[in-house]
Amino acid sequence: MNLIKSRKRVADHGEVFTPAWMVDAMLDLVKEESERLDSRFLEPACGSGNFIVKVLRRKLAAVERKFGKSDFEKQHYALWALMCIYGIELLADNIAECRENMLESFASNLNLQQSDDFYRAAAYVLSQNLVHGDARTIRTNSGEPIVFAEWGYIGKGKFQRRDFRFDTLTGMSTHTEQGSLFAKHEIFTPIQTYPPMTVRELASAAVNEPLKETP
Repeated sequence: MNLIKSRKRVADHGEVFTPAWMVDAMLDLVKEESERLDSRFLEPACGSGNFIVKVLRRKLAAVERKFGKSDFEKQHYALWALMCIYGIELLADNIAECRENMLESFASNLNLQQSDDFYRAAAYVLSQNLVHGDARTIRTNSGEPIVFAEWGYIGKGKFQRRDFRFDTLTGMSTHTEQGSLFAKHEIFTPIQTYPPMTVRELASAAVNEPLKETP
């Protein structure tokens, strides 16, 4: 791919894309984490998804190795793997392309059609996890505080969601030595907790709540 979209974007935003070989080399430095289903990755300047698409593909390969004999388990754990990947991007065209690239990788791995519940559920998850905003100010493009969903797979086809403000999460580093984006500490509480949701319910949410900040 072209590593520079335009010289003006480089000058205005410092936008230069990382080549695929370098992404692979960097992820190999944390190979076990990049393949662990529940490890959470946040790319604060995700562009069109060079890093996080590669992370997703590694996680999906791990899902295939562990759960490939059961379509039910494979699909649900693949969705959970997707749920554990986050991104923030300043430019509207990049975040739209990033969501598309992530969704395409997920759908092609599971042979999904746009009408499938898992496809629509994944689209909804990406609308929540990939944010059009500025990681420096920790605010969305519309000026609101960035909020991330902590997703958990609780088994039997159901997922649990809790929402946290990102500025609160970034303050956790002074209170814990755990390396998790959602490391637990008693002073940090979610701003919203949802009842357990099935894939069909997540798919319905995709219809009722369109993708955020899609240009």
